[in-house]
Amino acid sequence: MTKKIKKILFVLCLCLTGSIKCYGALSLPNINIGMQNINTPQEFSQGVQILIMLTILTLAPSIIMMTTAFIRIVIVLSLTRQAIGTTTLPPNQVIVGLALILTFFVMSPTLSKINETAYQPYMKNTITQQQALDNSLLPIRDFMFKQTKESELALFVKLAKIEKPKTKKDVPTYVLIPSFVLSELKTAFKIGFVIFLPFLVIDLVVASVLVSMGMMFLPPTTIAMPFKLIMFVMVDGWFLITKSLIEGFIN
Repeated sequence: MTKKIKKILFVLCLCLTGSIKCYGALSLPNINIGMQNINTPQEFSQGVQILIMLTILTLAPSIIMMTTAFIRIVIVLSLTRQAIGTTTLPPNQVIVGLALILTFFVMSPTLSKINETAYQPYMKNTITQQQALDNSLLPIRDFMFKQTKESELALFVKLAKIEKPKTKKDVPTYVLIPSFVLSELKTAFKIGFVIFLPFLVIDLVVASVLVSMGMMFLPPTTIAMPFKLIMFVMVDGWFLITKSLIEGFIN
């Protein structure tokens, strides 16, 4: 179990460092706590590298969310909870936890490719660290390209004021990431709209019945919520939503 955890941490480190455009080889220096004067350019370079690594670790959660399936999954699950009307059930911890589990499930083929092309060769000393970083970035880019819409990609290519890419390799990572995020937001809200429709019909029916019975001061949500829960349970809502989310990434 410990070896698997080490592999996952190493793969995540490769993904995080690989998402930053590197112009030179980036080595991981030994970190020693202490105060001393910098006498050589090499010592200054090591200090800068330590600062870069600490910055990457600080931004790690955001980078993981912005380059994986987490965005779409957590938004759809949150909108589902909002549509049902239970604003605090399931709790945020459950929603985020389920989103993380589904994200690891969806990203498992990508992580396997990173393990085969970057982690294992690097551990066997057959490739350098820079090559491992480059190899780890390729599966992440392939995943993002599959989920990115052409309109969003064209928008950021235009805003970046670069030449129109002829192939996927010509698209810079700093252009691909915001295009992917925007595409995921659009897709998530489209799915959320479809989920909201049946619950909206229940709200309208309940509100119409209450008005016709003269109970205008009774909040419709109080009566509608049990019907929403019954319908959601009868159609096995969580199963259908989870299935649709995963199939949306696989297909």
